[in-house]
Amino acid sequence: MDPADVPGLTMHTVTEGETGGLRAHAVYPSVSDAPRLTERLHRTITEHLRSFDQANRGGTETGRPGPEFNVDWQLPTVSTQMMGVNLTIGRTVDSRWSEEHTTVWYDRVDKRVLDSADLLKDKAALGELARLTRDQLGRSGSGIDPEAITADARLFDSLAFNRRGDLVAEFDDQQVGSATLSRVAVPAAKVKGLLSPAGERAQRSAIEFGAGVDHRAERMAKYKEYAALPVAESTAYGSVDCAKVKCVALTYDDGPGPGTGKLLDALNAQRARATFFAVGTNSIAHTALLRRIMREGHLVGDHTWSHRDLTTLDDSRMGDQFGRAQCTLGRAVGRHPGLVRPPYGAVNDRVPPVARQYRLALVRWNVDAKDLQTRDPKAVADRVVSQTRPGSIVLMHDVGGTAAKATPEILRRLRDKGYTFVTVPELYGKAGMKPGEVYDSGEGPREMISADGSQG
Repeated sequence: MDPADVPGLTMHTVTEGETGGLRAHAVYPSVSDAPRLTERLHRTITEHLRSFDQANRGGTETGRPGPEFNVDWQLPTVSTQMMGVNLTIGRTVDSRWSEEHTTVWYDRVDKRVLDSADLLKDKAALGELARLTRDQLGRSGSGIDPEAITADARLFDSLAFNRRGDLVAEFDDQQVGSATLSRVAVPAAKVKGLLSPAGERAQRSAIEFGAGVDHRAERMAKYKEYAALPVAESTAYGSVDCAKVKCVALTYDDGPGPGTGKLLDALNAQRARATFFAVGTNSIAHTALLRRIMREGHLVGDHTWSHRDLTTLDDSRMGDQFGRAQCTLGRAVGRHPGLVRPPYGAVNDRVPPVARQYRLALVRWNVDAKDLQTRDPKAVADRVVSQTRPGSIVLMHDVGGTAAKATPEILRRLRDKGYTFVTVPELYGKAGMKPGEVYDSGEGPREMISADGSQG
């Protein structure tokens, strides 16, 4: 289900940034008529994050990427009767990535939150589903241990339906053997009679949504369309010559979110422009904010789909992080983003070639406001003002709230020092920015790069 088509959908941020050697980014969706679902998703993610934090506090060896916690999500189906939210909860520890999957349902008829096992009518139905799953996965081989599949509701905590009405069970990495990911689709005819009334409603919703539409082909066509868009520029691009005046580029990561509008108000009140590096999982629910950013003279850049540390991904998954975000941003603003901020500022020698394929220049920073580590706007403003030099790129965030409160003072104090506020590309003037190059400040692309980063 395309979240952009869901009325009343918004995003909530649980955590982001880097603290204590841990890298974490987790957001989840909610809709206005399902507050209990919002509460359940929040509780689920915070419990996983707390466990991860306790197990990994202190980081890893110097020179290696720190432990990473990341949550991605999708909507199996949304209808007037049922809504499902699938969470992929990922962790990287000692350079090894693993995923857990859970799907939470909201029954809009009975107005209650359901675990996936509640799609089945009783314990006997769960036992029969376990038997059917053993039969199908047992034939597949590939590291599957059929005996590990038992009638345990905790094992079947991620159930959904495909557009044919088949019941799809998704297991965590190495949960039913040595396989890193196991899914099985039990045919609709075989699960007939096993479903609860809510399960039947969820199945009908999935069938009705998928009827007659090849959503995968539709998405691929859209991807090609957005990949060919012209590169985005600020509507005021070129109005300032940074070779002649003192320029600084304020940048805001991880939105858009509920606080982005107030931040835009603060920037517009002082006629200052900025660059917003938007995360795809947030952007898809806030396309109107993206359009407002561009309309008011600012610039939208890519901050990947789900804020994964790119240095831990293979080229295919890295490209997926770039491409999915580009589709969302392109659809919202009608332009190719042209810039990407690598999450946590993390870049190694494999990242630039993939970024070049996606026509993206890599933007880091040389002034870190550390606004996610404090609630004191004055401390943030003091740090930014004291460290800013002509050509600086300043890192802040349009979620969390502290940067938005600090921005008016930052603007006033830097303007008193003679600074003009521009978008990132304007720092480079006629030289421009090249896809695949890494830019830390207005001095030009960085030749030597590393995997070490900061919040981002």
